[in-house]
Order: sequence, then C-alpha cells, then structure tokens
Amino acid sequence: MPETSGSTGRTPETHVIDFRAAEHLLASRDPRGAVKLLDGVIDVHPENTAARLLRARAFFAAAQLRPAELEFSLVLEREPDNAFAHFALARTYQRQGRPHPAKRHFRLAAALDPNPEYLKAARFEA
Repeated sequence: MPETSGSTGRTPETHVIDFRAAEHLLASRDPRGAVKLLDGVIDVHPENTAARLLRARAFFAAAQLRPAELEFSLVLEREPDNAFAHFALARTYQRQGRPHPAKRHFRLAAALDPNPEYLKAARFEA
C-alpha cells in the first residue's frame, strides 16, 4: 500500500498529479484553482521550489501581488541565480508601482540570462 501523508490519504503520486493539474489550470487561466491545488502540495513539501514558483506565478496571474512577491522572494532565497524568478519578481514590483526594486531585479534577470525579454525590461541593448 502506498505511503500517505496524514489523514488526507494523499500520496506522493497524487501530489505530482496535483502539481501537473495546477500547471494546466494556470495555462487555462484559472490561477485561483491552481493556488488551491498547490497549497496542498506545499503544505506537505514546503521545500519544493518548483511548486512555490508555480504558486507565485498563479498569485501574480490572480493579481494577488503581495503573496506573489513573498513566494518569488522565497524562491530567490533558495535559488538566487533563477533569472525567471528575478524577472517575475520585478514584474510584480512594477505592478505594485515600485520601480526601484523592479529595476534591480530586471537587471539581475538580464545579467543571469540574456533572454531578449529580460534585456528589454532591464533596458540593456540586445
């Protein structure tokens, strides 16, 4: 019998299924549904950076900017070289009307990855 987590009867396999379903919900423009699924995954696997990054993206898509900021920041504490997380945190700051921290993270994203979108946001030449 597979090992379950707590009284929920959830298994590691169902957490993977929930993560994949959350990806699909986010792609289908249902960020709140994605957050609900990811909350359960992160409760059991708080160290899972991929789940936290996906939840941050879902918060951002749902215009829940403070939770998005906190999740992106947590991802960057664990993975300071994650260019996408820097870029997404910068966009979060930008939407909050905070241009100075946004500029810093746009530049960090561009320095870590010369993605044209990151370079443009950082106002670096491609």
